[in-house]
Parts: sequence; C-alpha cells; structure tokens
Amino acid sequence: MRLIVEADGGSRGNPGPAGYGAVVRDAVSGEVLAEAAESLGVTTNNVAEYRGLIAALTKAAELAPDADVEARMDSKLVVEQMSGRWRIKHPDMKPLAMEARKLASGFSSVRFTWIPRERNKHADRLANEAMDAAAQGREWSASSSAASSADDEEPHRETSAGWTAPTGAPTRTLLLRHGETPLSAEKRFAGVGEIPLTETGVLQAQAAAKALAGRSIDAIVSSPLGRARQTAQETADVLGLPVRTDDGFRETDFGDWEGYTFAEVRERWPAELDAWLADPSVAPPHGESFTAVARRVNTARDKLLVRFRQQTVLIVSHVTPIKLLVRSALDAPPSSLYRMFLDVSSISEIDWYADGPAVLKGFNDTHHLG
Repeated sequence: MRLIVEADGGSRGNPGPAGYGAVVRDAVSGEVLAEAAESLGVTTNNVAEYRGLIAALTKAAELAPDADVEARMDSKLVVEQMSGRWRIKHPDMKPLAMEARKLASGFSSVRFTWIPRERNKHADRLANEAMDAAAQGREWSASSSAASSADDEEPHRETSAGWTAPTGAPTRTLLLRHGETPLSAEKRFAGVGEIPLTETGVLQAQAAAKALAGRSIDAIVSSPLGRARQTAQETADVLGLPVRTDDGFRETDFGDWEGYTFAEVRERWPAELDAWLADPSVAPPHGESFTAVARRVNTARDKLLVRFRQQTVLIVSHVTPIKLLVRSALDAPPSSLYRMFLDVSSISEIDWYADGPAVLKGFNDTHHLG
C-alpha cells in the first residue's frame, strides 16, 4: 500500500499556544483515511511541526505498517532534517526527530517532500482548529472538523507560486508521442482501439529513436496499445533495452466518438461535446473522463518515480497522458489541457525532484522529423 501523510504545526507566538494537524491519504485515490489534531499548550512552531509529523506517521502505521510512505510538509526545516541533509542542533528537536525516525523505520520506505503552504491546507486547518479549541477550553474532535473540510478534498488541484530550489538529482522522463496512424493523419479521435502506424509513422518512430540514442536512457515504458509499443520498439532496438508496458499510460477511451473528427462529433453530439469541453470530470458517451485518466496516469507516474528513482526513463504514450503529465509538472489548471498541442512523434521532457517542484525542460520537440 502507498500512503501520503501531510503534517503541520504552529504556535501563536514563538513560543506560544500551539497545535498540530495530521492527515493520512491513500496515494492513489487521494482519499483521506485518517486525521488527527491536538493542542500542545505553550511551545514553539518547530516542536509543533515535529509533533504533527509524529502524529501523521503514527496514524499511517496503524493503517498499514508496511506501506510505502511519502511525508509532505511545508516546514523546510523538518523535511531537510528528516532527510538527513541538515543537522539537528536544537536540544528540543533531537528527541522528536529520533521518535519520528523510529516510526519511519518501520515502513517499507519513507521519503520526505517539501510542499508550499498552499498545498498543505488540510493539515494547516487542523492545526489551527486545535489551537482554536484550546483557546475555547475544549478538545478538538473530528466531527467538529468535518464541516470545514470541503476546501481540502482535492489538494492536488491547488496551485501555488511557491518555489524551492531542489537539492537532489531528478528522475528524468522523456515523453514520446507515438508516430502517425491513419486516424491521427485525418485528425480523428483515437482512443483505446488498436490502430497501426502508417509507413510515415514508422519512419517518424525511427527518426525519434535516432534522436534519443544519445540521451543515456535507463528504461523504456510504453502504453500497451500497439501504436505506442511499435514506436517504443524502434528506440528499444537502437538502445538494446526491453520495453515495459503500463496500462496507466494508455490513451483516453473516447467511447462513441472513436474514429470521428471533431466536426463530426460537434454535429452528432453537440451538447455532450460542450459538457466535455467545460468539465474534465465529464466523459464522452460510453467513454472515459480526463479526471479518470489523470488518476491512472498519476498512479503510473508515481510507480515509475519509485522504481526508476534518479534515472532517465522514456515514456511512449499518447496525447492525453502526456498532456496530463505536463499539467501536473506545471501545477496548471484543468483548462490547460485544451491549450497544448502535441505533434505525432514529438518529444517532451520533465524532471521530477523528490524535494522540490517538477521542471518542464522541453515540449513538443519535432526537430528530428526534419
């Protein structure tokens, strides 16, 4: 099982009346599995932040003691100290860090990630609720917290201008869209159907393979659909690497729209098309929404980042999954999906850092196609 824990703490004054908040989420669905908060009397911000982390790891251990855990906090100090990059000098911090490390050592794996405060709203709210409750002479309870939790349901959609310079090496993903197919040549919806490459598409895949030959690629992961696997195999043959497949990187199921042009869909399904364009949670008739696709793409990405940490991976996929990865890297709104254009056999590039934001380094590069 993979879990995300989010923790925060604070004091009103430093030191002052303090409290912490802790949240445990399922890493795949984002569902909140547990939460906790507590007022701490008078102490410092840093003590409260560590107490929040300890509470979050304790809750996670109760749920799944052998889980892979990512601990997210907006405290740069705690993240850097728990990651072993900064020394712990303050005597009040040392026993708390030891307790947190002991808890962390019981999981299959734990990594610590800094996030901007804007993306830690749920834990921050819980910490403030605990401090408010203490000021009113009562204890914090989960039932009293539920009414104010609506803003925290989908934390990954929140955007922030926050930035922190990463300190470690990234996991680099090279994103290759498959070569031309008969449907892409005619600009028709092409989803989960098996559509072979055209002769031009094969030449495009071979050109991409030559362009990628000098990129020190460690692994190749492809959508299971034939047009992507055929494109991936061209690079695999050049590099002498196997092609792994992950269903998370397959194209959207466009349902009844498969094989139609945009104009034809507009004529036959005008209301459904308008609804689809207005809301990523809306699916084409008998198809799949972008929201659903994003969930499986993010799961596939997270697995890849764990398996190939700090390596370079070629992902051979389709328009929608590549756009969703770019959107995630940029922390962009859903509407950004409609403002990107990806050519067949184009190459994009994203660096994913464990202790900082992702970086888009290239997009829709087609120089290799002449």
